[in-house]
Amino acid sequence: MKIAVNTRFLLSGQLEGFGWYTHEIVSRMVRNHPEDQFYFFFDRPYDTRFVYGPNVTPLVLFPPARHPFLFDWWFEWSVPRALKRCGADVFFSPDSMCSLRTGVPTVMTCHDLVPLHFPEQVERRHRAFLQRKLPLWFERADHLLTVSGFVKDDMVNTCGISPDKITAVYNGCRDDFRPLSVAQIGEIRSKYSSGQPYFFYAGAIHPRKNVHRLIEAFDQFRLDTGAGCKLLLAGRFAWQTGEIRQAWEKARFRDDILFLGYVGAEELPLLTGAALASTYISLSEGFGLPLAEAMACDVPVITSDVSCLPEVAGDAALLVNPFETASIKESLRNIYENEKLRNSLVARGRVRRGEFSWDKAAEVAREAVCRVQGYV
Repeated sequence: MKIAVNTRFLLSGQLEGFGWYTHEIVSRMVRNHPEDQFYFFFDRPYDTRFVYGPNVTPLVLFPPARHPFLFDWWFEWSVPRALKRCGADVFFSPDSMCSLRTGVPTVMTCHDLVPLHFPEQVERRHRAFLQRKLPLWFERADHLLTVSGFVKDDMVNTCGISPDKITAVYNGCRDDFRPLSVAQIGEIRSKYSSGQPYFFYAGAIHPRKNVHRLIEAFDQFRLDTGAGCKLLLAGRFAWQTGEIRQAWEKARFRDDILFLGYVGAEELPLLTGAALASTYISLSEGFGLPLAEAMACDVPVITSDVSCLPEVAGDAALLVNPFETASIKESLRNIYENEKLRNSLVARGRVRRGEFSWDKAAEVAREAVCRVQGYV
């Protein structure tokens, strides 16, 4: 079978949400199915490390697509031509977009419906384009994958898609997220937090991630408890970050709130594993990968009681109201002061993390590819 894949987000040194998903799913499809021929569609020069096997042919399609006009050019002109040229049997697009102009059977992954529910949280230049196109992509795709039952139900209820057209399968967690030894935890804390315990956040620095309330809650927690504890924030600054900067500038303990910027693949598991707790108080998510990563590291989780996050967390996290700073503050205090609670969350996380498997997600993706081609 000839499988063409949209690999725009396989960017060297910049793997984030869509990029990690693409990497984990597609690398397994390539390695587990050497009988298939893959054509990877990049929109800029690529790193050969992303060519996962001899059954991969990488192609760079013009133009680099990071703007609505260029999205249309890439997906509606460059991709159909390339699909025809390579004789693809199936097109797999893992980044919530696909081509409307190709007749090649298509599988698309939708990660969430943020453009429809929270348009103000989408960059203005992309907002109207995504609101208009997302329902069209859903209609065009022959099968849709998504990353949680919550998002599947949302797609059915919001867009009227038949549930038979959607398969939900959880994301997995990379193998290098694992528990650290006491010595390793000490080394990481010495390097990043002056030897102090710290709460950790990993993700985009963006209002939808609720970082400003996390900063406010941490500041109040420090004021109330006098705890010698820090807050480490790992991720790139996105747009609309004014509230976050203001929260940091107003914080009494801002010197103990550290912005680390983008953290690479080697350091992120170490920073996660050495944390007192992982804090992911997002307002809306399709999955929430940091929850699975923390559980894999035997680190307690604090997360929101909205969107998919209670589903993903199960009973292995402390759930808070993300709109109430006091609720977030109390969760930080409970984790800091209650060792029994921390141990209980870790024990439950060890059970819960068995639900998250990239191997399973990759096989489900390939089954969908086979289904639309008529192999199943």
